[in-house]
Amino acid sequence: MPMKSIIGYDLIGDIAIVRFKEISLKEKIQEAKKIIQENSNIKTVLEKTEKIKGKLRTYKTKYLYGKNTTETIHKESNCLFKLDVEKCYFSPRLSNERIEVSNKIKQMKLNKKKNILVLFAGVAPYSIIIAKNNPKSKIYSIEINRLASKYAEENVKLNKLNNVRIIQGDVKKLEQIIKKNKIPKKYDVIVMPRAQLKYTFLKEALQVSKKGTFIFYYDFCKEKEIEERTKNIEDEAKKQVKKIKILQVKKAGEIAPYKFRIRIDFEVK
Repeated sequence: MPMKSIIGYDLIGDIAIVRFKEISLKEKIQEAKKIIQENSNIKTVLEKTEKIKGKLRTYKTKYLYGKNTTETIHKESNCLFKLDVEKCYFSPRLSNERIEVSNKIKQMKLNKKKNILVLFAGVAPYSIIIAKNNPKSKIYSIEINRLASKYAEENVKLNKLNNVRIIQGDVKKLEQIIKKNKIPKKYDVIVMPRAQLKYTFLKEALQVSKKGTFIFYYDFCKEKEIEERTKNIEDEAKKQVKKIKILQVKKAGEIAPYKFRIRIDFEVK
């Protein structure tokens, strides 16, 4: 699909979300029309008009051509995800990450039944892919965005799963969420595909960990800052009186020139 006038694009379901160079609206519509004509799987073309912002990680788009909608169903790893692309954060670029984390969990030598906590879960892509790959485990999926949580509930039904529980709430109030919803106080695995925020949420995650808990933690930084990020985890663990072992630090995509999304895998000892 890439054309000379396009800076970048994401394909979510049958919606193409495009970032254009400085061209006229008429030219953008012409390019959008070409995209649909040349790609039978694309039904809608939207222009991304702002960066992702806020704790709900949303952004605005402008309709250009095709079916006038922001709702779609995205297929990934034999799973279906219904969402509104403007009102729910979803990155198709994390598809490899989601299946990799899911496979790592499957390979872990834990009890057959694992309690898995997914924080910042959105419409539940991590939760559902993990659940499908680990049917004997119970996945608790927490997201602050009310609409995303509603879509997550629908997605659990779409994928015919009975081992995912969707919970709407703020991770900063994790202790209250656990008490209110009567869910486990400690977890075997914690997945943290968090937004690009200053607050780390490591304190909350470590408080619901136990000896042997595996944590998949996402952060954003420049290459020279990666060591500092791992030290932050070690420092927070000391504050929570926890011993940890860093297992892997992986670049999980370049989000800007010389700036990366990283995943730090570590175990509570």
